[in-house]
Amino acid sequence: MIHVCFGLYDKTGRYSKFTGTTMFSLFANTKSEVTAHILHDNTLTQDSLDKFSVVANQFNQRVKFYNVETLCADGLAEIKRLVPTVSGSRYSIATFYRFLIPQLFSSDIEKIIYLDSDIIVNLDVSELWQIDLGDKVLAAAPEAVINHLDHPFHAKTKFIMAKGFVAYEDYFCAGVLLVNLKILRGEQEKLSRGLKFFNENPEMDNFDQDILNYLYSKDYVKLPENFHVFIGIERRVGKNNLRAAIYHYAGWTCGLNMNDPFNRLWMKYFIQTPWFDEESIGRLYNGSKKIQDSLRGTMIKLTALISGKTRGFIVSKGDVDAIKKLFAVRNDEELIIVERDTPRQEIFERMNVSRGKKIRSEEHTSELQS
Repeated sequence: MIHVCFGLYDKTGRYSKFTGTTMFSLFANTKSEVTAHILHDNTLTQDSLDKFSVVANQFNQRVKFYNVETLCADGLAEIKRLVPTVSGSRYSIATFYRFLIPQLFSSDIEKIIYLDSDIIVNLDVSELWQIDLGDKVLAAAPEAVINHLDHPFHAKTKFIMAKGFVAYEDYFCAGVLLVNLKILRGEQEKLSRGLKFFNENPEMDNFDQDILNYLYSKDYVKLPENFHVFIGIERRVGKNNLRAAIYHYAGWTCGLNMNDPFNRLWMKYFIQTPWFDEESIGRLYNGSKKIQDSLRGTMIKLTALISGKTRGFIVSKGDVDAIKKLFAVRNDEELIIVERDTPRQEIFERMNVSRGKKIRSEEHTSELQS
């Protein structure tokens, strides 16, 4: 039996669909028996609980629920006391529910896979389950963005490494973990020490991930890259071919553009879950319409502003055709094609270089004269 764990906080009632989509992809691609363990609080509604059960039953798999507010009140109170800033951050308290795992799981469960909820499991997870942990407490993949110094996330990891607590080459992502419970059950004091360390160093911004790196970065099994593929980096380096991998949509890098293979991959699983209903369709439609209306309004204003002038456009790779059609781009007008996360300074530099010159790109092969 493979055991996979999720942490869930759902104040608005709209987050369960992400965990549910991750769980659906897990079951859809795994032949072995799996139990999904959902660590939740009182924000989990009965409706969402029932939907998780529907997904599990669809694949003849199992799902178990653990209300941490009931089962681990003291441990949860300690987390909230030592990390009070989590409530006002981009994270939810659920990111710390993994620290409660030793108190929740029975002794017959010797290891678990922990997954964030912004993940698609596009492989048989038994491949990860079979990794030998030896005497290590966990296995994780090195953080992909560490090798991209201009990535916004890089600055968020700077403190813990600049101070020498963690080496750059050892810093790992906590979104996908294989955890040795036989060892972790004896590490409760160590985990508490990690929480206290974070409390004493408020400059750290990655919460549970920084804590786990502080505790285990010098002593963990490094997973192969395919067990944690960061979507933002894949797009940045132009890798658009899907493969057998665990895809992490960290920072929620998923959108409505179905020409993007990663967007299609997430949508492929979401539309098969019980959370995809008329309300979801309505929100998707409204979101798409809002974007279109905004672009149309912008186009009208720009047309009035620059009537009779030659325009220039800064366009992400996947949007070239749409922008050309929407703005009726002429052959004498310029397109500067960039990655979605290209730094602003680099864009400015390319604008300065391209003025009065011809540019060429893979997506737009003809020469454009500004």
